Amino acid sequence: MNSTSSGSLHTCSPLTAFILAPNPGPMSLDGTNSYVISAPGASASVVVDPGPADDGHLRRLADAGPVELILVTHRHADHTAGSLRLHELTGAPVRAADPRHCHGGEPLQDGETIRAAGVTLQVLATPGHTSDSICLHLPDDGPHGSVLTGDTILGRGTTMLDYPDGMLGDYLESLDRLEALGPATVLPAHGPVLPSLEAITRAYRDHRHERLAQIRAALVRVGRDATVVDVVDAVYADVDPSVRRAAEMSVAAQLDYLRGLSGA
Repeated sequence: MNSTSSGSLHTCSPLTAFILAPNPGPMSLDGTNSYVISAPGASASVVVDPGPADDGHLRRLADAGPVELILVTHRHADHTAGSLRLHELTGAPVRAADPRHCHGGEPLQDGETIRAAGVTLQVLATPGHTSDSICLHLPDDGPHGSVLTGDTILGRGTTMLDYPDGMLGDYLESLDRLEALGPATVLPAHGPVLPSLEAITRAYRDHRHERLAQIRAALVRVGRDATVVDVVDAVYADVDPSVRRAAEMSVAAQLDYLRGLSGA
């Protein structure tokens, strides 16, 4: 998917395809993958993460087939900004965990089963990136099923924690929950499709624990009262300025987690 151009519909699993939104950037990678889901022969589709308020992109999603339902994985604008306009173009209800991002539809509930466009989707609450993050499990999508992971799992690199809305303790629990789904295909909102959810969640957990060890070491050197800026300077000395703010939020989340463990 790294070389995928925006604007075209690209098949990525038996039940899903995506249109890459024209919003590349340091945080969105190649852009937002707006997924179009339907069973073979179905007359309608489900769209997940409409992406930015780009009218051309939204019209291409609307033209990919009659849209029955629009789902949002979390509140960030690169996922939600186009939701209302796609609702206006198609008449399909928009559902998200956060009621503020619902248009004509009810909020999503953890454990809910959705049946639309001939497919079954199961909603999993996976807070951590944001408090309202959800993933969508398609158990019938290929031999091991698939999971649309939003920004909880990316196709390249690791995700940031939008602290204080996103919390590390929640995120680690969400990784445990996703790992239990086994070798499902990973359909991220940014970056390429990955072959095994079980494997990538383990890698993500290892990365988080490595960062925690680095931050513990930095606190020994700098002092336990070190600020977020102090720790970022020590641990992320070579971070690109374009993602400095993301590094600071992730460090803040990790400091909060460590201080909670210590009772400080």
